[in-house]
Amino acid sequence: MRRRDFLELSTAAAGALILPPGTQDWNGAITPIPTADKKSLATTALAVARDRGAEYADVRLGRYLNQAITTREALVQRITSTESYGVGIRVLAQGTWGFASSNTVTPESIVRTAERAVAVAKANARFQTEPVQLAPVPAYGDVTWKTPIERNAQLVPVAEKVDLLLSVNEAALKAGANFINSQLFAVNEQKYFASSDGSFIEQDIHRIWPTFTVTAVDPTSGRFQTRNALSAPIGLGYEYLQSGSALPGITPIYGNRYDMVEDATVAAAQAREKLSARSIAAGKWDLVLDPSHLFLTIHESVGHPLELDRVLGYEANYAGTSFATLDKWQSGTFKFGNEKVNFVADKTQADALGTVGWDDEGVQTRQWDLVRNGVLVNYQAIRDQVHILGQGASHGCCYADSWDSVQFQRMPNVSLQPNPNDISRDDLIGSVEKGIYIFGRGSYSIDQQRYNFQFGGQLFYEIANGKIVGMLNDVAYQSNTQEFWNAVAQLGGTSDYRLGGSFFDGKGQPGQVSAVSHGCPTTRFANVNVINTARRLR
Repeated sequence: MRRRDFLELSTAAAGALILPPGTQDWNGAITPIPTADKKSLATTALAVARDRGAEYADVRLGRYLNQAITTREALVQRITSTESYGVGIRVLAQGTWGFASSNTVTPESIVRTAERAVAVAKANARFQTEPVQLAPVPAYGDVTWKTPIERNAQLVPVAEKVDLLLSVNEAALKAGANFINSQLFAVNEQKYFASSDGSFIEQDIHRIWPTFTVTAVDPTSGRFQTRNALSAPIGLGYEYLQSGSALPGITPIYGNRYDMVEDATVAAAQAREKLSARSIAAGKWDLVLDPSHLFLTIHESVGHPLELDRVLGYEANYAGTSFATLDKWQSGTFKFGNEKVNFVADKTQADALGTVGWDDEGVQTRQWDLVRNGVLVNYQAIRDQVHILGQGASHGCCYADSWDSVQFQRMPNVSLQPNPNDISRDDLIGSVEKGIYIFGRGSYSIDQQRYNFQFGGQLFYEIANGKIVGMLNDVAYQSNTQEFWNAVAQLGGTSDYRLGGSFFDGKGQPGQVSAVSHGCPTTRFANVNVINTARRLR
C-alpha cells in the first residue's frame, strides 16, 4: 500500500474509534466538554468555597492536547495524541492551602470538589506553623489571551506531518546519514481561570518542537557520530515549519521559520565530518557559544538557581537547591557575572515557550531583572513567596502542567541580553586567537547547588587567529556558575539574538513538566577549562 493511502486510511479509522456511539457531529474533543457555561461553573466553585470558610479560592478549568509523532528512516514508529479535561480548585482556609480536582465537570461535581478542597485546607491547618501570606492581585474581570499563531498544529492532518518527517529522513539519508530518527511535538493548553479576587481569564496556548537525531557510521571501524537538530522549541503554530531560514542549520526566531529538511541535510554531512574530526587538546580555550548551545547553560546555571523555592530549600529532591542564597542577594553586591552580564526574566517575550498573558494564579505577566550589570538583584517568586523578599507583587511565574496538578513556582523565560552595539558572530570569531565555536546541546552535569558544572555540545570548530580552521571532537568545558559568567568577554548584538529552550523541564514532587525559552546572542568567554571526553572514558 502506498504511504499516502495508508495514512489516509489509518487516520480516518483512528478518528472513527474515538467517536462515542450515536454521535452525529464531533467537535474535536476526545473527553467530554461541559455544556454549562465555564464562568457559571467557576462562579459556583468560588461561592461554595467561600460558604465553607475559604478566605481565597481559584478555579482552573483546562483542556490539554498533546501530540507526538516519531519516525525512523522510512517507518512511522509511533503517533500519540492525548487529551484531558477537568477542573482544579485551590483554596486558602485558616491560613493554609487546600487543593482538589475532578475530571467530571458538572455543577454537582464542582460543588463536591470545592468542598473537598476546603476540607483539605482545614485538615492541613493543624500542621501549619505560619499562615500563608498572599500578595494582592487586581481584579481583571473577563479577559482573554492567545498565542499568536497562523496555523494550529493540532488541526494539521497527521498525514501532512508524517510526510514532513519522512521527507526529513529521506533528505538526511541521501546526504550520507546511516540512520535518522525524527519527531514532532505539539501542545495546546486551553485554560479558564477564575478567582475570588474577581478575575475570569481565558487563554489558548500553543507550543511546537520539531527535532531529529542523525547518525553516521564508519564501516571500517564501526565508530559512529550523531548530530541532533538545531531547532528551537517555540511558542508558535505549524507555520514555524516553513523553509527559508536565514542561517543554514541554525534557527533564527523573530520573523523567520525553521527549515527542518535543510537542517537534516546539513546535519548528515556534519555527522560524517565528525568521524574524522581531530580530538581536542585539553587546556584553557576561549569559547564562542552559539545560542543553540548557550541556552542550556543559562537554563541550568541561571534559571534554576534563581527560583526562590530552590533558594529557600523548599525544592531540593528534584535537581537540588541553590548556591544563590538570600544573603548574597541582600548584600546588593554579589557578582553573579561581570558588568557585561544582564539576565532578564520575561513571561511576555514574543514566540517564547513560557509566554502567556496571565499565570496560573491570575497574575498578569511581565518582565523583571534577575542580574543587572553582573550583580544579583532579584529572584523568581509567586504570590505566597514575594513577602519573603519584602516585595508587594508576584512576578507572575506560577504554573501547573494539568488541571489536576497544583500550581507552583516555575521558571519564566530567562534570557541574556545582547550587546547594545550590533556585534556580529564574525566579529566575535575574529577577536579569538585560540578558541572553540560550539553549537547545540549535548551531555551536561551540574551539582546539587547549581554551581559546578560540565557541558558538551553537538558541533565544535577550532578558531585560530580569528578564523575557523576545522572541526574538533571530544569537547566539554568545566567551570562554576560565578566563574563562568564572570568570564564573559564579548556579547553579540541584537541581530544575532535567538531563542533556545526546554520543552520538558521537570520540577516538583509529584513531578511536573513545563516549557521555557532562553534567548541570548552568540557570546565569547575567555580562558575556560576544556577537557577531552574521549580520554576520560578510557
